[in-house]
Amino acid sequence: MKQVLIDRYGTPWDVARCADVPDVGAPAADEVVFEVLAFPINPADMWFCRGSYRLKPPLPATPGAECVGRVTAVGAAVTHVKKGDLVINLQRENWAEKRRVKGDDAIPLPAGIDLRQAAMVRINPPTALLMLQDFVDLKPGDWVIQNVANSAVGRLLIVLAKQRGLRTVNVVRRPELGDELKGLGADLVLTDGSDLAQRVAKATSEAPIRLGVEAVGGSATERIVECVATEGTVVHYGSMSGEDPAVGRSHFIYRGVKLTGFMLGRGLAKRSPEKIREIYADLGRQVLAGTLNAPVDTVYPIEKIKEALAHADRGGRNGKILVAPNGPV
Repeated sequence: MKQVLIDRYGTPWDVARCADVPDVGAPAADEVVFEVLAFPINPADMWFCRGSYRLKPPLPATPGAECVGRVTAVGAAVTHVKKGDLVINLQRENWAEKRRVKGDDAIPLPAGIDLRQAAMVRINPPTALLMLQDFVDLKPGDWVIQNVANSAVGRLLIVLAKQRGLRTVNVVRRPELGDELKGLGADLVLTDGSDLAQRVAKATSEAPIRLGVEAVGGSATERIVECVATEGTVVHYGSMSGEDPAVGRSHFIYRGVKLTGFMLGRGLAKRSPEKIREIYADLGRQVLAGTLNAPVDTVYPIEKIKEALAHADRGGRNGKILVAPNGPV
């Protein structure tokens, strides 16, 4: 079988290669084997290849935070999935033609789901969902503010917030994104800038914003902090700038604003396997119905992983770069 390996850390398309490796073999009683149908290239995967991600396993190593697959064999003790089911995998190392994983890590998706969209269900939809649920007890009519609103997580958060009757302030770098995001349900779309807090206050009639969601870091974090109400919460879940959040202490001391972080693995670890499957079942149904979706730019075969990685790093894409290890999807 084929599997992507990195033998050293560095520029992703230089260090990643498509290798022939031994087959994964038959599942143990508590395991599942599936063919990987598609996987996306996410920013965290690029950081992994560069050696700047939080996980640095012994080399050679295989990247890949998410994928979708079709079950080919099931151990005797596994009852929640069967041969032929579509699944996502809660574990990493998914850039391969096949995977053998513990049964609890294989999460079923509904039959008929679009495979390209299914490949992206594992991380971004539950990230948006849990950030809305886990930090502030929001009620219909409440406001939420987020930056990088045009990202996959940002777009999903707009849709999920709208379903809950929440109103969103969406901060972007390019004003031409406004109509597109409003088509998803965004209430306000504003360009980032030093006077962001003043413009947000005016646009919302100074409504108290109790939750901010932030993925840029550096001074952009403080601009979101300035927008939330006294004793509000800002959730930092990424750093597109590569910088740590830079926030003046007066926001914490005098206003009681809370700055916290989100990592999906930690959010899911608080929940039982049954609850995790319930979350993904709901998200899967919404993807199947077309309610939740993310744009895809290009799908590559696994043999062209270097080209796929280089494409994923370029600006001007119209969506995610996917790889299909077992034929076109």
